[in-house]
This record gives sequence, structure tokens and C-alpha cells, in this order.
Amino acid sequence: MEKIEGPKQPYFEVTFGDARQELAPSDYQVGGDHYQTMPIQVSEFVHKNELNWCEGNAIKYICRHHLKGGKQDLEKAIHYIQLLIEWEYASSAEKKK
Repeated sequence: MEKIEGPKQPYFEVTFGDARQELAPSDYQVGGDHYQTMPIQVSEFVHKNELNWCEGNAIKYICRHHLKGGKQDLEKAIHYIQLLIEWEYASSAEKKK
């Protein structure tokens, strides 16, 4: 992938099948198309709102469950929320364990 400097952001030469295009990383998805139908990309939302790893993953799995992973994606979202509760809201006695 060759980096091409654009006026506002870097563009990369990307190959889709036999076609080569210059695109910003936010203009395409590697592997699947389950985020492309969303009006706001999850990655952009997470980045602009400065969410941490667990918050971003919970949002990601909630947004895509009906497009990709179904119930398992919701279970993953719950797991990331449970991690947040454990790590950010556990009492000091629980944190010592």
C-alpha cells in the first residue's frame, strides 16, 4: 500500500480485485461491509468521543449485532461493560484482590 499525501489527510492506494483506487482509510472497510451501511462509522464515533478500549468495543458490538454477530455480539458488549464496572467502579477492597 503506497502512501499518497492529500490536502487534508493521507490517502492510500488500495486494490479491490483488479481495481486500484486512492482512498482515505475512513472511506473503506477491510473484511466485510457490516459498518458501511451505518450513517456514522463506529470507529469515527469512538475516536471523536475519545472512548477507551472497553467503551469503544461495547459500542461497536451493540451497533453491529443485527448485521453480523447477532446475540453473541450483544454478549460481547455486555462483557466489555462488565469489565468497565469491574475496573472503574469496584470498591477499593475489591480492587486489592
